Amino acid sequence: MEDMDGDGRILMMRVPDPHGGWKVNPEEPRLLTPRLPGEFGGQYYRVMPEGSLQHFDGVNIKPNRDVEGLDLNRNFPAFWRQEFEQLGAGPYPTSEPEVRAMVDFIAKHPNIGAAVSFHTHSGVILRPMGTQSDADMTPEDLWTIKRMSDIGSKLTGYPAVSIFHDFKYHPKEVITGTQDWVYEHLGALFWTVEIWAPNKEAGITDYDWIHWYRDHPPEDDIKLLKWSDEVCGGNAHVDWYPFQHPDLGAVELGGWDRMNYWRNPPAHLREREAARFPAWLNQIALTLPKLELLFTKAESLGNGQWRVQMAVGNAGYLPSYVTKRALERKTARPCMFEIELPEGAQLRMGTPRMEGPQLEGHAPANSLQAFLPSKNITGDRALNEWIVEAPAGSVLNLTAHAARAGTVRASITLQF
Repeated sequence: MEDMDGDGRILMMRVPDPHGGWKVNPEEPRLLTPRLPGEFGGQYYRVMPEGSLQHFDGVNIKPNRDVEGLDLNRNFPAFWRQEFEQLGAGPYPTSEPEVRAMVDFIAKHPNIGAAVSFHTHSGVILRPMGTQSDADMTPEDLWTIKRMSDIGSKLTGYPAVSIFHDFKYHPKEVITGTQDWVYEHLGALFWTVEIWAPNKEAGITDYDWIHWYRDHPPEDDIKLLKWSDEVCGGNAHVDWYPFQHPDLGAVELGGWDRMNYWRNPPAHLREREAARFPAWLNQIALTLPKLELLFTKAESLGNGQWRVQMAVGNAGYLPSYVTKRALERKTARPCMFEIELPEGAQLRMGTPRMEGPQLEGHAPANSLQAFLPSKNITGDRALNEWIVEAPAGSVLNLTAHAARAGTVRASITLQF
């Protein structure tokens, strides 16, 4: 693929060919439409990307693979497969510096509870998982992800669908080694947003995200051409014009400007498209767990001994582990309590560092019409205590930490 005429665009080339699969649309001569099954006797075209040919033998034309030879979204660790199984995977997981940088950063920041990756295009929010059906997902995670996806759909205007059920390039194949690694391996919430849907912009509403590109009514192309004329100044679709190709001779260049109007929103619509998302991203952030200090207390037991307590709570909607997947994979540690003693003080019960429970969030486990009440009314709270031997006036430093909920600290003075 190459800009052959230097106009700053890579369009398509059409070549008259009786074996070609395309013909001029009878209702709109600027457009091409697929040749019908069993159709003969017309003017037909062979269509290919604009570009130069290397080692052309006069018969066979094959587009070259990308120079890099890989797809970054096949290079992540989750269910990575070798090149012989999946082209574009790279020689090994995270072989590419861009992917490795992202994986290293997230792995070194266990506080990350959610991530959204923005791609183009299709105008849709994609939710996990990519390699398993909804029936095989952890139900509690599926319920949470669907709930947050529905909020995203309402706030952005983008529908939210399952990658596995609704966004496969081929019904018999799945893509692995994707950024779904964030959920699949780490148990953090994850979505991919495919920004921008030119067909929806043109008023085409009843379409399948993937299979529309394989087959759709010719009327849809006419709607798109009208959109190009009225909204994009006629630039989304370029009328066919003659060009002398160094290998093929007389061809025509034209068709859809894919990079500037399909793969990406046109320049005058980019800010509008990006503005759909901050409200949803903010709401995702506000659902994450947040550790808060409830109280600290020191009670004299006599003989220089004190019962020291620290109580914390999770103010977030989601639990401290965020997803059940994180518990299954053991990637989110529970709440940890620590006590720092002054010189001369001793612990008589407990240890300097003690493991507490995972903390639930305030998301209701059931509706109010559920058959049975929740089994753990205060699952969002935790209390830890130590017995300390120290003189009155001593100052103790207490800390509670949950990997995805944050850290709280307090100092307490022992006094009667």
